[in-house]
Amino acid sequence: MIVVTGATGNVGRALVRMLTEERIPVTAVARHITAADVPPGVRAVAGDLAEPAGLRAAFDGARALFLLVAGQEPYAVLDAARAAGIREVVLLSSQGAGTRPAQYEHAALFEKAVRESGLDWTILRSGGMATNALAWAESIRTHRAAAAPFGDVGLPFVDPDDVAAVAAAVLREEAHRGATYTLTGPEATTPRERAAAIAAALGEPVRFTEQTREEAHALMARFMPLPAVEGTLAILGEPTDRERWVSPDAGRVLGRAPGTFAAWAERNAAAFR
Repeated sequence: MIVVTGATGNVGRALVRMLTEERIPVTAVARHITAADVPPGVRAVAGDLAEPAGLRAAFDGARALFLLVAGQEPYAVLDAARAAGIREVVLLSSQGAGTRPAQYEHAALFEKAVRESGLDWTILRSGGMATNALAWAESIRTHRAAAAPFGDVGLPFVDPDDVAAVAAAVLREEAHRGATYTLTGPEATTPRERAAAIAAALGEPVRFTEQTREEAHALMARFMPLPAVEGTLAILGEPTDRERWVSPDAGRVLGRAPGTFAAWAERNAAAFR
C-alpha cells in the first residue's frame, strides 16, 4: 500500500491514477476527498498534513508515503508514518529549496526532516509547473488575454504528469533511495511563448500583456506568503544559472524525454476554451 497525500492536486491525482493502473494498492489522502474523487478500488481518506495526529488511520498498513510540503510539522507527520509501519517516503519539494533555501525555508525544513526521519527517502525538487498557466484560464476564456511579469525570461517548466510519473517510478524502484532529483521540462519557455502555445492549441490568438513586478507582487500576495512571493518573483525575474538549467533527471528516471509545454497546452486546451 502506498499513501498519496495531496491526492486531488495536479501531481497527486495523476500519481494515484498511474499507481492504480499498475495495480498497486493506494490510499488517497486530501483534506476534502470522497470515493467519487478517486479511481475504483482506491481507498480515500480525508486528512490534513497540518494535523498530524489525525493521519494514523490513513497511514496504517502502508509501506510508502508520497508527501507534499504542507502544514508546519514535518517531523510529527514522519513520526506518525514511522509509527504506522511506513518504511519509505518520497517528498515532493521545490527547486527553490536547493537554489534559494533562505526564501524557501519551509521546503528546506521538510527536506531536512525527511533526511533525518530514519526512513528510506527520495526527494523530488520540482521546477515551475506547466499548470501554473491555469492561472490564465479565466482571462483567456473570457478575453483571450494573458498577463505575467518578466515576459521574455525563460524557465524550463515541467509537466505535472511527468513529475507524477517520476514519483511512481521512484516508489516502485529501490535504486532511487537516497537521491535528490531536480525535475524540469525539456526546454526553457518564456511567459510570452507559453501564451502563444496556448493560442496555438486553441487555434485563436491570445493577447499577452507584461505586468510590472509590483503588479505581480500585489496579485500573488493575495494567496501566497510574502517570503514565497519574493522567492517566486526572484526566480521568475532573475533566475540563476541553476534555475535556468534543463535537468536530465526526469529523462533518466523515465527513460524518455519529458513533455514540452506545447504538448501540455494541447492536452489541456479545454481549460482555456
